[in-house]
Amino acid sequence: MKRKKHGSSDDEAAIDMTPMLDIVFIMLIFFIVTTSFVKEKGLEVNRPKDSNTPPPPTNVQSLSIRVEEDGTIVLNGRQVDIRRVEANIQSFLAENNQDSAAVQAHPKAKHGDVTEVINEVKKAGIANVSVLVAK
Repeated sequence: MKRKKHGSSDDEAAIDMTPMLDIVFIMLIFFIVTTSFVKEKGLEVNRPKDSNTPPPPTNVQSLSIRVEEDGTIVLNGRQVDIRRVEANIQSFLAENNQDSAAVQAHPKAKHGDVTEVINEVKKAGIANVSVLVAK
């Protein structure tokens, strides 16, 4: 006996794509509308104005102080005692117009020595002190 099929190929279920397309278009419109109103967050950069003034002279001597591993202090190539750092910086400032100093500390230098040098530099009248650590 042969079994009879319950329908023909014309009676197969057809998938209606209209609701799916409606949802896709609605989502597309939603994303277009929401992305156009989103304000990007970020930092505003204040760029310097273009000026025709020449750069400052490069022959200005900078103030550099090194604190060695054993605690010795070298100020512009000269070894200085911690008690004389302030006086040496003040004499340096009398000859040079400088508002910043760089303190280079050895990685194994004591933090107390570096802090003491920074305090002496600030007492001498320099407010901008940078600390550099060599690798």
